[in-house]
Amino acid sequence: MTTMTTSSDTSVFATLRADAITDPARLREVYPEPSDAAVRKQTDELTPQTIALIGCSSLVLVASADPDGRCDVSPRGGPAGFVAVLDSRTLAVPDATGNKRLDTLHNVIATGRAGLLFLIPGRPTTLRVNGRACVSTRPDLLEQLTAVGKPPASALVVEVEEVYPHCPKSLMRSSAWKPEQWLAKDAQPSSAEVTLAQLRAPELTIADIEQAEAESLKYRYE
Repeated sequence: MTTMTTSSDTSVFATLRADAITDPARLREVYPEPSDAAVRKQTDELTPQTIALIGCSSLVLVASADPDGRCDVSPRGGPAGFVAVLDSRTLAVPDATGNKRLDTLHNVIATGRAGLLFLIPGRPTTLRVNGRACVSTRPDLLEQLTAVGKPPASALVVEVEEVYPHCPKSLMRSSAWKPEQWLAKDAQPSSAEVTLAQLRAPELTIADIEQAEAESLKYRYE
């Protein structure tokens, strides 16, 4: 892990922000102009090919922000094709039961916008979709979204404004789909260890958290 030294009364962020780039023109001095293809491949609707990619995706990252600009990225998963393509400009993401914080849904209700990043396990292709968004509980829509076995409580509906297929470099560099390059299981804190530290609850044990996680997974569709 990279660290840097700062004075006791100055945060690392404040130190780095002091001379950070604030002018887009200055930023462009650091990077060359994008290629023509990198600009042109952004579209405002889905093609048969990008619809097929979404149909193969079992994992999508949902980005949102609250009215003050505080950002959030949350994962959504399900069987391949769990995100429904309603037409070439409209997607519906079923909201399977999770931690019930509803961070993403609160943000979307407040700002009316969301971004999606579709991933396909084992493949380096990713697809970015940004646009206007809303939270729907219409029964006729929810009845179509039964990929996890039953209609969800709500759906995140996204009106497509930008569709962009990323190049595969990031996933190739990360070796995300190469098991031979994955870290050993004991190289990271377990989910239960991380949760216990976050909770700061001395009355709980690792065993308590592991039991709660096991029960949560067992009843994950309820």
